[in-house]
Amino acid sequence: MTCSLKMIPNLFYEFGMMRLFLIAGALLAGLSVALGAFATHALGGKLDPRSLAIFETAARYEMYHALALIAVGLLGKQHVEVEAALTVAGIGFGIGIALFCGSLYVLSVTGVKWLGAIAPLGGTAFLIGWVGLAIACWQLD
Repeated sequence: MTCSLKMIPNLFYEFGMMRLFLIAGALLAGLSVALGAFATHALGGKLDPRSLAIFETAARYEMYHALALIAVGLLGKQHVEVEAALTVAGIGFGIGIALFCGSLYVLSVTGVKWLGAIAPLGGTAFLIGWVGLAIACWQLD
């Protein structure tokens, strides 16, 4: 069996976006715990208090939105009629974690200030995710 990039959209369809959100949420929640512990034990004496607080903010927001991804996946498994809005929510949360949390993690460790400009894009993606989740909840029977 060969695998090509053309197969990726079919894998999402066949595997199911809601299942992917559940798996991603679980993995990202675990990563958040690991990074939080790393910050406390390995970075505590190496980063200044502001950088450590930025790192911890990233870990906290990653956990919140990983749990939101799990909620999206669970809702989508039970309510296929709102899958479109939940897909928007899940993608928003995923992009938000990557941009917001990712930029803050790297900013806190490297001190590269322009990375702070990426965080608002991730915050916007988070907001899109929450609006998508609200719309899905509104549409529930």
